[in-house]
Amino acid sequence: MTTISQTAGRSLRPSSSSGFFGKLVTAAYVLFDRLERRSAVKTLNELDDRALRDIGINRSQIEDAVYGQFKTELTRYL
Repeated sequence: MTTISQTAGRSLRPSSSSGFFGKLVTAAYVLFDRLERRSAVKTLNELDDRALRDIGINRSQIEDAVYGQFKTELTRYL
């Protein structure tokens, strides 16, 4: 005999509206995302201008590229 669990098909990740735990998980995701982006900005700032030009950005476009605020002249390289 086969039984089907009531939780089958439901996501194990809590939704953002599931109370305190959901808000805590969401805050952790936001924090890790911010730390990852800060690390990417730092890494790109350590590159020389030639390396940045090779990937299609200049030094003034680093934060825009990392934070997803692409300018039209930047998107033509992607």
